[in-house]
Parts: sequence; structure tokens; C-alpha cells
Amino acid sequence: MSSTLDIKLQGREYRVACAPEEFDTLSAAAALLDARMGEAARTTRSTGERLAVMAALNLAYELNAMRKSGVTPVVHDSAPVEKAVDADDLQRRIKIVEARLDEALARQDELF
Repeated sequence: MSSTLDIKLQGREYRVACAPEEFDTLSAAAALLDARMGEAARTTRSTGERLAVMAALNLAYELNAMRKSGVTPVVHDSAPVEKAVDADDLQRRIKIVEARLDEALARQDELF
């Protein structure tokens, strides 16, 4: 069953479809993305969509670097992940989040 979750990125609110059991994980992902967007905003002149793309690229770069070095990613609360990362499952989840964000951003564009 799918529900919705309200997230905030750079002061703008977005409503995304999300299963209730994934609320915490998606909220943590949104918090991480918001923090990275804030960092990118402070160090570049990027705004809006470009800022989101830059933050996403930085996160993807870091993830790939971790994969190459064999480092196990950590969860939001900095506790180590107990199991090895399933790259296929991670890619699937990333695509789901991207689709949800695209959908939310498309609806936001209609408002302005």
C-alpha cells in the first residue's frame, strides 16, 4: 500500500509517494540530500534544478568511490550497515526515488 510523505528540500516542500515502512529511510535520504544541496549552494552559484543535480552527482560519485574501495556505506545514524550492499537492489531503489522526485518536481512546476 502506497502512502505519501512530505519532505523539504532547500525550503521547498514536496509530497512523494512512499510505502509507510519506507518513511524513515526516505526521510533520512531527503535530509542527506538537503544537507548536500546546502553545501553545494554555499560553495557554488547553483540554484534550483542545477543545485539538485550537482548534489546528486556528488552523492553518486561518493557512492561509486566507496564501492571501488570496498568500503561499506553507513546508514543515516552513522551505524555500520550489517550486511553487504546489494548493488542491483540499491540501483532499483535509487531509480524509485528518482522517479518519485521527478513526479513531485513536475507537480511543483505546475504551481509556478
